[in-house]
Amino acid sequence: MGDLIPLFPLGSPLFPGVVLPLQVFEPRYRVLVQDLLALPEDGDRRFFGVVAIRQGWEVERVAPAEALYDVGCTARVQVVRPQPDGGFRIVTVGGDRFRLLDVVVGDAPGEDAGSAPPYLRAEVEWLAEEEAAEEAAGDQEQVLGGAPAAGVDEGMVAEAARGSLGLLERGVGRLFTRYVTAVAGLQTGREETAVAGEAEELSGAAALLDAVAGDPRALSYLVASAALLTTEDRQALLAESATRRRLVTETRMLRRELTLLETVGAVPAPLQQFAGPLSLN
Repeated sequence: MGDLIPLFPLGSPLFPGVVLPLQVFEPRYRVLVQDLLALPEDGDRRFFGVVAIRQGWEVERVAPAEALYDVGCTARVQVVRPQPDGGFRIVTVGGDRFRLLDVVVGDAPGEDAGSAPPYLRAEVEWLAEEEAAEEAAGDQEQVLGGAPAAGVDEGMVAEAARGSLGLLERGVGRLFTRYVTAVAGLQTGREETAVAGEAEELSGAAALLDAVAGDPRALSYLVASAALLTTEDRQALLAESATRRRLVTETRMLRRELTLLETVGAVPAPLQQFAGPLSLN
């Protein structure tokens, strides 16, 4: 049996450390927020799971487990502002990654007290993160291009692996800066106001590079959240537990997107469709 947590399906995945503001207006999710507020403020259970909805699926019309991706991230509630209409404006921060084991469908809002809550819940298993240093130390074969030869100092190889992770981090940072510049400069055939808004949003993402300097894991989640990627690409990055492999994948994705931006002069869809919240906790 896994841990049972509330579930909040969205159109795009949430990443650890990324700020997610939400306007809660549906009755079932109003109940969810009320249930979270009833928990001790100094406890560690004021969170819900965010999972992305598969493109073209409607959760209400099919079995939820089929409509949702199987890897999500918790959203820890930081700020709650009740609204006059009974809804809430909340601010959350991405916490821990998890894998869906089962989805429990709730009762309709307004049913008898003591029934199941109206929102979805999920039985989950928690996914461990591979720390950068441990991952680098265990990634010797990638650095050497094969198994270490007999007599090779394992400490030196581990140090080289850690150094190569730093090079990879800097490379992704440079690619992302190039990418932000390319998107901000793409104005042909676009509404001036839309372009200005998109440029400002991505410029804010670029400014955050300084905040995550020296933290490869945080950089990988910043790029995954802020870059103009499809839900499928973002989901693949969320499901990857190793920082090095996540950065390697982002290197490939950013080069692909830069090719489109710099040679075709176009992006696959408006930025607002994909851009996630850019603030990191």
